[in-house]
Amino acid sequence: MLFNSIEFLVFFAIVFTIYYFPPLQKLQVPILIIASFIFYSWNAPALLSILLLSIAINATASFQIARISDKKQRFFWALLGVFLNVLILSLFKYAGLLTNFVADVFNIARTEGSIAYLFLKLPLPIGISFYTFEGISLVVDVLSQKDKSESETESHAYVSPKFSQHLLNTSFFISFFPNLLSGPILKSKTFYPQIEPKYLKDISFNFIFRSLTVGYFLKMVVADNLKDYTFWISFPYYQGFGTITNLTLLFGYSIQIFADFAGYSLIAIGLAAALGYAIPDNFNFPYISRSLSEFWRRWHISLSTWLRDYLYFPLGGNRKGKIRTYLNLMTVMTLGGLWHGAAWSYAVWGIYHGFGLAVERFFGFDKSKNKSPEPNSAETKPIWQQLLFDSVSVVGIFSFVSFGWLLFKLPRFEEAVDFAVTLVRNYKVKPGWTHIIPTLTFSLPVVIYHIPHFPTWQNLMKHDSLKKNQKFWSIYQDVALGIMLAMIFLNSGSSKQFIYFQF
Repeated sequence: MLFNSIEFLVFFAIVFTIYYFPPLQKLQVPILIIASFIFYSWNAPALLSILLLSIAINATASFQIARISDKKQRFFWALLGVFLNVLILSLFKYAGLLTNFVADVFNIARTEGSIAYLFLKLPLPIGISFYTFEGISLVVDVLSQKDKSESETESHAYVSPKFSQHLLNTSFFISFFPNLLSGPILKSKTFYPQIEPKYLKDISFNFIFRSLTVGYFLKMVVADNLKDYTFWISFPYYQGFGTITNLTLLFGYSIQIFADFAGYSLIAIGLAAALGYAIPDNFNFPYISRSLSEFWRRWHISLSTWLRDYLYFPLGGNRKGKIRTYLNLMTVMTLGGLWHGAAWSYAVWGIYHGFGLAVERFFGFDKSKNKSPEPNSAETKPIWQQLLFDSVSVVGIFSFVSFGWLLFKLPRFEEAVDFAVTLVRNYKVKPGWTHIIPTLTFSLPVVIYHIPHFPTWQNLMKHDSLKKNQKFWSIYQDVALGIMLAMIFLNSGSSKQFIYFQF
């Protein structure tokens, strides 16, 4: 069920009404679980069984870890839980990729009725990458908490002593429909403590309105309109366009993928808030990043922090020497690339970013005063120097990231290479203004969206003389929200599923 569909709006209105109906207050969690199952199985009921299997595995493993005192047995249950999660994800997401690879190497037939054919025809359950990672986080967090705790009370901070209650909470955690299909990826240690009765009087409708308005605007006005123009950098259409046109369309696709995914995340955050639950921000204006490491602190934050906490740190992080650090970076980013899809191009995309991070670390570009995603505090520099440095850095990182997105738009690696060749070959072809102007027009809102968070601008806003203009900026935001709301109704593109559904 798509967030941007009439069916979903009706569905959510019904769920919201029942959820806050006073006589049913004690049943809020079961109500949302049932609603989440309906939401997930709307178009493919059979795939609900995979979600239920994931819930059963993670509820059982985490409950056993919490109740067992023997450390070896706890580790066994944790290892079993993680293994089964990875097995299910690999079977349904990567069976086709591995089958094709093995079949090509050993010349195995993929005729109808063969085992190879069966693996190639396995369905890809939507959202499986997201809820599998949530399940792994539950198992690992309970194990970590149990190992560190010194008392029974601490070790059961969010694992109920009754399995039936823990199964109910885990069903809710993994199936919670606002973030089920494309994140943000939740962590059990921050979500379980929120499971309690919710009251309509505690809801921040202003926050919900702002999140939903910006989210739907990014998706329906920006992303859904841009998709009609970025379509033309698909194979073989880009071969007929000139360098300027193709670069503009690639710029547009970079804007589109942000607007589409950030839009989904904001909608998910708004819907969750309407139900009384806080889920984490997933984007922090990533296209004003001045380093690649900063970009990954701002882009798909829930995935990058998950990879850091559950993969990079366990591998040793940067504590095992320089060579091991670079190896860990490459391993984590390659696996992060494969997480996005069962194609070697995604692995190449991960290697591309891993190599970029390694080079950046080698030259010390990640150790600037901008260690956090906050504006540069070096106010002693002349403003023109700050502006020049920030502009060059931001444009450089944005260009690097945008060329990487080419592997998402053209998953066949040879097509991505051909696109790069076309950029050189077609430099004399005249710009296609009928594609360039609309692409820049629909990209402009995202550029404007990032400008107030541009590092130089943020440093200027620190001065007392400009702090007096906060009221003006508050009015500006309200006017912008009004314009976005009007545009949602007047200039939405044709409805299309969210890009990250395929991941």
